[in-house]
Amino acid sequence: MSASVAMSTLAKAAQINPPLNAKLPLDEPVCFVPMAAVSAETARVESSTTRPYSEVSKGYTPFLSGDILFAKITPCFENGKIAQALLPLHQGFGSTEFHVIRPVPGVSDGRYLHHFLRLEHVRSEGQRRMTGSGGQRRVPANYLTELAIPLPPLPEQRRIAAILDQADTLRTQRRAALAHLDSLTQSLFLDMFGDPVINPKGWPVVSLTDICHGYSGGTPSKANNAFWEGPVPWFSAKDMKAADLFDSEDHIAETVPTTTTLKLLPKDTVAIVVRGMILAHTFPVCVLRVPATINQDLKALIPRQPIDAQFLAACLRSQSGFVLEQVSEAGHGTKRLDSQGLQKIRVLQPEPSLQQTFATRVQAIEALKTQHRAALAAQDALFASLQQRAFAGTL
Repeated sequence: MSASVAMSTLAKAAQINPPLNAKLPLDEPVCFVPMAAVSAETARVESSTTRPYSEVSKGYTPFLSGDILFAKITPCFENGKIAQALLPLHQGFGSTEFHVIRPVPGVSDGRYLHHFLRLEHVRSEGQRRMTGSGGQRRVPANYLTELAIPLPPLPEQRRIAAILDQADTLRTQRRAALAHLDSLTQSLFLDMFGDPVINPKGWPVVSLTDICHGYSGGTPSKANNAFWEGPVPWFSAKDMKAADLFDSEDHIAETVPTTTTLKLLPKDTVAIVVRGMILAHTFPVCVLRVPATINQDLKALIPRQPIDAQFLAACLRSQSGFVLEQVSEAGHGTKRLDSQGLQKIRVLQPEPSLQQTFATRVQAIEALKTQHRAALAAQDALFASLQQRAFAGTL
């Protein structure tokens, strides 16, 4: 693509939040896509259900197969929940927290638009333009309508999209391998110790709050730019995407933990999400594999007695369904896991020798994961380079 390619705006290349074209028969089957069905990692709609139009005609966002779903609410937007909805049925409905972007026939290609909207600068600028407060911040529609986009002829858009699709497929396959290894750890835990909620093997059980002290993080002063200039990872809900975390999107200065109440957590601290809309559908549990800090939406679990971090994390993940049942809703609508909910979470206490056997087996799995992470990092770098070149006109 020539670097002199014509620029346009997204509003000229696509319809933004188009209305339902015509009222459907009440018994018409349609696809339903909740926010949880959109994967930030694969940038795909991973699943959908079929419902009659009568069930979704009010209170949901209409779209068509081929439209792009763009999460507008925090933290889903920051996490990168953007996907082209390739559905088994023509008509779909989903969360009201989606912006819908529909390619204009003969003008734009859906895959091309999808890859453009995943650019880092689109996300960072969208985050800057968000309105609202707390867990209710959203990307406004006018940000999308005004967004400048290079718009070469359709054949060139499709060529670019095909190259990026191929590179992205390699990353998806690598992530699938890592996810399999994560599930292997969970399978190993269940095989050795059983479901903590049912406790079929009769292990001694304690409350999470009895065995761990929960430390809540915080946010450095927005007014002090020096706080945000440094190498120390500062994890928030948008980072909680993997079982093990090695780096965060945001970083703070090394002086912050010594000059504020924010605590520098040691390596191998288990962290959980306790506030945010992400708790509507998933309970992230991660092991911080580097010394780090956390924000106020997370809680670090500081053991009151020796317990292996990987064992604790696996025990918590194994009862995620039960934990989500304990999630309540704050007055302004944000989901939260309060102290009463944390107290109901169970931690098994098998013999220390069994915990050590589990930890040793997990180490072998971790060695394989390290190899896959290195390969994925190289593939991510390649994809980012191709993405930048594609939309700079040099691919």
